[in-house]
Amino acid sequence: MSNDAERGFEINCPACGRETLLKRDPVYEGFRRVGERLSCLGCGHVFADEAEAPFIQRVAPRVFDGKDVPRAPQVFAANEAGRTCRHCAHYVVNPFVQRCALKGGEVEATDSCRRFKVRPEKKQPDPF
Repeated sequence: MSNDAERGFEINCPACGRETLLKRDPVYEGFRRVGERLSCLGCGHVFADEAEAPFIQRVAPRVFDGKDVPRAPQVFAANEAGRTCRHCAHYVVNPFVQRCALKGGEVEATDSCRRFKVRPEKKQPDPF
């Protein structure tokens, strides 16, 4: 059996000459399913297998092209991307709250202020 989503269900029936749907009925031997019976929904013409069924190939129209893809959002300007509290020398983190050592108040990692100072990079990894 093929993937129904790829092939579709619409056929041009050679017996009745109409565009119609392919009907799939299960075939059983006792309680065991052994195959499928493929037939035209309009006239009942039976096809031996899927290769014999003349499926209609529909091509969807191209509505969108590359110009319709939205641009990636830019949250920060180029000069402010690294100027958030998270990258500041005065930013203090503990398990419960993030604080600014300069202001003495609670801050968020994405906050920013005019007194920003670049945090120096650590030379060695912290042992803890």
